[in-house]
Amino acid sequence: MSIEILAPGLLTSVQDRGRFGFRACGVGMAGAADRWSLDVGNLLVGNDAGAAALEITVTGPTLRLHRATTIALCGASIDAQVDGTALPGWRPIGLPSGSILRLGACRNGARAYLACDGGIDVAPVLGSRSTDLRGGFGGHAGRALRAGDNVPLGAASADAHDAIHIVPWWIDASPDLDFSDHIAVRVLPGSDATLPTDALHAQEFVVDAASDRQGLRLRGAPLCIAGSRERRAEPVGPGTIPLPPEGQPIVLLADAQTVGGYPRIGHVITADIPRLAQRRAGQCLRFVAVDARHAQRLAAEQRARLARIALAIGAHR
Repeated sequence: MSIEILAPGLLTSVQDRGRFGFRACGVGMAGAADRWSLDVGNLLVGNDAGAAALEITVTGPTLRLHRATTIALCGASIDAQVDGTALPGWRPIGLPSGSILRLGACRNGARAYLACDGGIDVAPVLGSRSTDLRGGFGGHAGRALRAGDNVPLGAASADAHDAIHIVPWWIDASPDLDFSDHIAVRVLPGSDATLPTDALHAQEFVVDAASDRQGLRLRGAPLCIAGSRERRAEPVGPGTIPLPPEGQPIVLLADAQTVGGYPRIGHVITADIPRLAQRRAGQCLRFVAVDARHAQRLAAEQRARLARIALAIGAHR
């Protein structure tokens, strides 16, 4: 059984939690840009944590479901309907076979996630079903979805549905997501000591329209680095903040390369990367310095919130 893509939306791809263990070979992680929303979606439909879902960017696809499916829409609020019935986010929804799911515009953040019971069952590549859009492999044919594609679904874990069934229960996603126009993002110091300590934190940056899954491009007063521009390439990954010669920082996201030659002026903490992934062009952010102990505590608190959500979902079923 499968999901048929009737219209693909702006950029819809198959993503799971990412591809690990191959960065030394030059293979990036890929995976969901907002892993928090992916994880919650999989919990809501009864999937394992590693199940793949559809990542939807800004404008969603139109899909036909070829089996009865329990879905959950997480991440950015997105206009969604089946047969004229509006569908809410952050809760399980049972849809009958043959349903046409129309997903419109994301109303706040940049990315929504469609989790389906059984997961998206494309073949794993290097241990992951994620689409590496830069490398052209994984996911469905190594690319964004197109009209006419049929994406396989795994075995259903829930009872069949013969009508739309919306479970009257939802998740409070805060503080892990923040869709407001101005947010604070916590960062660890970078490896380059030639940037004045407070320069990165002294202003608010605007997200540029050229941003994508590789990174958020930011605009603000240019930052200056002392010394030569000739530098040895260093490892980078999601959250790294390199500074190109023009002085406008970039925050790397899920499709980050594995090495880079620009100065690394900071690194966004793991707990704040989902909030970064939801930034849209024109929205603003500022950086706030934290130390490693604080970052580790925030990551542990985020894992604990996810565990509590899992317990609540289990108790509700």
